[in-house]
Amino acid sequence: MPQGAIKKIVMDKGFGFIESQPSDMFFHHSAVEGVAFEDLKEGQMVSYEAGQGPKGPRAENVRVIDG
Repeated sequence: MPQGAIKKIVMDKGFGFIESQPSDMFFHHSAVEGVAFEDLKEGQMVSYEAGQGPKGPRAENVRVIDG
């Protein structure tokens, strides 16, 4: 499962971006598992599955990595 750090969170819109190669990965608040979207912080490490959304690639099953 790919991993990356949360690069940016747009709380009022309910989405964010994960640093990933070759380009950053979009994620929607509905894809976050195990914690509330509001509890996420920029710089936090997460794991995710690469998926496809209506506007292109997006992260699914986003989970915070403990540690």
